[in-house]
Amino acid sequence: MSIKDKLIELRLSTGMNRKQFCEYFQIPYRTMTDWELGNRTMPDYLLRLMAYKVNVEKLAKNCE
Repeated sequence: MSIKDKLIELRLSTGMNRKQFCEYFQIPYRTMTDWELGNRTMPDYLLRLMAYKVNVEKLAKNCE
């Protein structure tokens, strides 16, 4: 699976649309669009950090 596919999967797992996801991570909308369309490649470490944050917040929400 490519990085762009993993990014899309991560965003969909949050239930956020692209705009909400960009606001949540403070990423420019155009950058996110380019990443998802494969026009630019996002750094692999950034995808891992984003996935970590999403997973930690899901875990924290389940513990409440």
